[in-house]
Amino acid sequence: MAQPLMPKATAVWLVENTTLTFEQIAAFCGMHELEIQAIADNEVAIGMNGMDPVTNGQLTAEEIKRCEGDENAFLKMARSENPRPRSRPKGARYTPVSKRQDRPDAILWLLKYHPELTDAQISRLIGTTKNTINAIREKSHWNSQQLTPRDPVGLGLCMSADLEKAVVVARGRAARAGTPVVQNTEDSAETGLDGTSEND
Repeated sequence: MAQPLMPKATAVWLVENTTLTFEQIAAFCGMHELEIQAIADNEVAIGMNGMDPVTNGQLTAEEIKRCEGDENAFLKMARSENPRPRSRPKGARYTPVSKRQDRPDAILWLLKYHPELTDAQISRLIGTTKNTINAIREKSHWNSQQLTPRDPVGLGLCMSADLEKAVVVARGRAARAGTPVVQNTEDSAETGLDGTSEND
């Protein structure tokens, strides 16, 4: 059940202004009965101003009276006429301006040492676009000659746990598809994405 805004302040008001049982108030506010009893005994929430759930539209006076007359009944939240806020879909990870210039190096590192990652995974990890990833992969990026593979975790562009999780998912997908995973190491830093030496 949805809880009221500021549940403890709402509980204070209900304790002070109604004859509802501790169980009824606790169920409505998402609290334990002992917490409600402690409020009634002035052991907690001392000096806290109660919040009237009727005034802010979370309960109706009729609903309170209904439950006061039947201790086995439980309060039901009033229907709000205001539209519910929609959860925002997860977009690309925000990258501070000071770190954006490091993203191409991080993309190159991921392409080189974790080729099993999809473009979508790389985009989510460091907040970039598929066009940028393709440009770096195809060496058509405007700054391609100056790029150096650098670990995105060390650059602060993603968390180690997020990278490890993405790699595990990608390797699991590759294993199910029967695709061999080529694992490059840091020692092969002089090797290009295609496995050939940059000096060749």
